Amino acid sequence: MIVTETLNRSDRVRHAFFSRLGGISEGIFASLNCGFGSGDNPDHIAANRANAMRRLAPDLGLDGGSLLTLYQVHSAKAVVVETPWKPGEAPQADAAVTKIPGIALGILTADCAPLLLADAAHGVIGAAHAGWKGALGGVVEATVSAMIGLGAEKDHIEAAIGPCIQQASYEVGAEFLDRFMDDDPANRDFFIASSRDGHFMFDLPAYLGRKLDHLGVAFETVGRDTCADEGRFFSYRRATQHREKDYGRGLAAILLRDI
Repeated sequence: MIVTETLNRSDRVRHAFFSRLGGISEGIFASLNCGFGSGDNPDHIAANRANAMRRLAPDLGLDGGSLLTLYQVHSAKAVVVETPWKPGEAPQADAAVTKIPGIALGILTADCAPLLLADAAHGVIGAAHAGWKGALGGVVEATVSAMIGLGAEKDHIEAAIGPCIQQASYEVGAEFLDRFMDDDPANRDFFIASSRDGHFMFDLPAYLGRKLDHLGVAFETVGRDTCADEGRFFSYRRATQHREKDYGRGLAAILLRDI
């Protein structure tokens, strides 16, 4: 479990980027798989999510029902959470924001970047699933905008970019680079040449960091490579390379305390 200095400044906010360790799932899902979208045993996933909530805030008595995750679709859609939704009724979106204490906003990833945000002074938190498609489409901007809509102020928002695939592991083709160049030629900064002709290495966390910079949001980057570190993180790309039939999902969560 990784806690960042940036989001740990206020007792009003609890957050964590969880590794794959400390759960009960087995095989390729070992062990803290928190994604119901995987083919893992649903009872194991539910137990893992409850375990994560106990670790997130051991003094608050939270269970798995306190954790809200989205039906993630690689979009730029951010939803405002006012009341918890029932299991199986999660909205299709890739970011959530709330000002309601006691609701844990969760993001599930396996190479995409989990982004957690908080304005502790005004009591607003956010969480976003930022893969390349959502990031290019504007999920970071949508999340910050939704937080401001709830009363957050940009100068008070702080963010953390969690474990995700790093540039050394993220090889892409020329058509991928073209998408980013068509959006903004300055995006060339986030690509270096690969050892393979016609391929490039993409720096997802740096791309997200520039977006946060442009928005005036202070942030921290965890810098852990989900693809390279098999012992600590789940990875879609690594599972594909190993020809595995499925993969686990790591959890990032943030909670506003009522103090």
